Amino acid sequence: MRTQVLIAEDDPRQAEGVRRYLVAEGYEALVVPDGRAAIDTVRRERPDLLILDVMMPKVDGLDVCRVLRAEYDLPILVLTARSSEEDLLLGLDLGADDYLTKPYSPRELMARVRTLLRRTSRAVTVDHRVHAVAGFVVDPVRREVRRGDTVVVCTRGEFEVLATLAAEPGRVFTRRQLLQRTRGWESYPTDRTIDMHVLNLRRKLESDPARPRHLITVYGVGYKLSP
Repeated sequence: MRTQVLIAEDDPRQAEGVRRYLVAEGYEALVVPDGRAAIDTVRRERPDLLILDVMMPKVDGLDVCRVLRAEYDLPILVLTARSSEEDLLLGLDLGADDYLTKPYSPRELMARVRTLLRRTSRAVTVDHRVHAVAGFVVDPVRREVRRGDTVVVCTRGEFEVLATLAAEPGRVFTRRQLLQRTRGWESYPTDRTIDMHVLNLRRKLESDPARPRHLITVYGVGYKLSP
């Protein structure tokens, strides 16, 4: 069976363009025009990937992401005309795996699709030992982050970044190394995604996110987890 990609886009011209790109790459592509149809189609068809426009009628794209993430471990690529940090953080916080701001090139869109699908088709290289670092516990087997008896809810991307850092406390990882370790992306212009995940993790784990004590930026290099 061919890999099936669902496109949720209310602009018929853009939806048809994305559909043609996917078909040319050998994927099966379905198109829906609104958020309600996106939710219903995912539940019925169980596609391998969802390409989701944020500005959708009936149900907003971010609400679609929130609903589906609670039900399925489905790769979601968000398309957005919004480029502010707050909007992008919100999309990732609700469970999107990646985002692409409009306008975008067909080549970049297809690269994002391929890497997200490749990521779900093979195991991500993450240390499966439980790590207790900086007052919280990272459990890769249960995919949980705990502080005492409290479970800290993290998106898939956030968890993978934290698990990678927790496996080697004190080691400085570049953004590209974190992409390679957590997503298998070898050469890809999405380093900013790592920044978004780290910002979200700081909000959830640091007592003062503006002055982090554990998720440390090493300027000009990347990030480390300091115990």
